Amino acid sequence: MNHKLLAAGLFTLATLTSAQAQSTLTFYGIADLALRNVNNQGVGSLQSEVSGSASTSRVGLRGSQVLPDGLSAGFNFEHGLAADSGTEASATKFWDRRAVVMVASKTLGELRLGRDFVPTYTVWTRYDPFSYVGVARSADFFTATPAGPIKSAFAANDNTTVRADNTVQYLMPALGGVEGGLLFAPGEGNDATAGRAKVAGLRLGYAAPGLHVSAATQSSQNSLTTVGKFKDVALGASVDVGPVRLSGAWRQLKYDQSKQTNLMIAALGTFGKHQVKASMVKANMSGQVGATSIEADDASKFGVGYVFNLSKEASMYASLARISNDGAAKFSIPGGRAGLVAGGTSTGYEAGITYRF
Repeated sequence: MNHKLLAAGLFTLATLTSAQAQSTLTFYGIADLALRNVNNQGVGSLQSEVSGSASTSRVGLRGSQVLPDGLSAGFNFEHGLAADSGTEASATKFWDRRAVVMVASKTLGELRLGRDFVPTYTVWTRYDPFSYVGVARSADFFTATPAGPIKSAFAANDNTTVRADNTVQYLMPALGGVEGGLLFAPGEGNDATAGRAKVAGLRLGYAAPGLHVSAATQSSQNSLTTVGKFKDVALGASVDVGPVRLSGAWRQLKYDQSKQTNLMIAALGTFGKHQVKASMVKANMSGQVGATSIEADDASKFGVGYVFNLSKEASMYASLARISNDGAAKFSIPGGRAGLVAGGTSTGYEAGITYRF
């Protein structure tokens, strides 16, 4: 199946590249590799080379065409790569990161269809200085591993905390700094094992020099959400203080009797070619799953990082992070040995290189 998907993707790439003379087409990508060490309490440390620790390794195609009357049309496809092994990041989707087509008007906004990011993810990641990747990423608190709303609503299947398939979106034009959008996905049967879900979401934001605030809400339904909707709400804001951007975000996930509330406080400083960043993320679990209480299964994470930009295209970086679990929680930094003890700690550090083209 992977080989068939790869062949289809390469055929698509070749076809689109041959049409470059007739339309505006850009082939782009990111290659990002790092050396990582993760120590999980009770099972020791593990060293590895990993892909996408500062930016997800990917290749992409985007095209656009200017139309009469202030209109434009275009598309954007992105394929995730595991650059450390040269394999695909997804075993089931070739254009796993994004596959959209759009029509836009300067005065009316944009209509977009396809696989894309959901509103709450867009809000949350705007304020994450680690861009949801690497040892210090906030994504470790959005997994289906622990008992909670994500696992209850989606099990081990694809969930809607980052992306959704089959979406229809309307993105409003920026009006005095106000921006936002609506998203809907019909679900197409809502089969959770196929990653299908009915999704409805809304996002609003405001941007001014040195200031940004945004909020989003969405709900999802699939074949596993038999007692209600999976609800996801996010709020965030940032303010620039000289060369430092201070930010904070709050996100709450709910399903049935379980709830997870994540809070992030972060800073990103830019000093010429140098960037210094830090974040503190807290995951608070509440309620219960079945007859089991998850009230004590909280966790916190602290991360710091440094980036040296060699050029516009190339950079080197290093990051360090630590997760501290409570109760039965086993949140961990990816790349470590399995078997972290309940309530234990997970510590990781890495150094790598990013190249953009």
